[in-house]
Amino acid sequence: MTVQDLAGIGMTSERTRERMVRQLEQLGIADPRVLEAMRRVPRHIFLDEALAHRAYENTALPIGHSARPSPSPTSVALLAQLVVAEPRRRVLEVGTGSGYQAAVLAQLVERVYTVERIKPLLRKARERFRRLGLRNVVAAHLDGVCGWPEYAPYDAIVVTAAARQVPVELLEQLAPDGVLVIPVGDASRQELRLVRRRGETRRFAETVVAAVRFVPLVEGSTS
Repeated sequence: MTVQDLAGIGMTSERTRERMVRQLEQLGIADPRVLEAMRRVPRHIFLDEALAHRAYENTALPIGHSARPSPSPTSVALLAQLVVAEPRRRVLEVGTGSGYQAAVLAQLVERVYTVERIKPLLRKARERFRRLGLRNVVAAHLDGVCGWPEYAPYDAIVVTAAARQVPVELLEQLAPDGVLVIPVGDASRQELRLVRRRGETRRFAETVVAAVRFVPLVEGSTS
């Protein structure tokens, strides 16, 4: 990947990316660290070439495999902003997808662990991480509902698909005072929740952040 590939041209240029960042500010993304991460990470390399010209539109875009979409820049930035509202070192992402969310988080925390149930998606994401030189992202082909117990506990867990209910397995992998950011609901209604573990206890406090729309969280992994 060349420097020009990363910088982009025309509809993938840095100027177009800057317009996206300005729109994110208008929509309530206020953390300067998150805005800078969104500015720095080239979303167009996380999409197929035919869709690259739409990379900086504020919309979800398909990444293949039953048209599973890459979340909109606003969704990516909102999840990141919730994670870094307090200092976080180790973050688990459930649902690697194209790898864009993990790449943004990698600008903001010490280490990102990310799991993906669809192997071809994970393969592409790993290649993008390598090309961007993201050495603080560790990825695995796993069932996201079960998290990644091997590296738990995590200061934060981010889920990029909507669960019917909060998975107990993910709560068990939170560090003391850690947070789980997860969309919860069905096709008709979803809400983004922030679930905080209360110190070293097994008690949790939930806050509803916003109405959202994500693809369903699916159990099991595929080749």
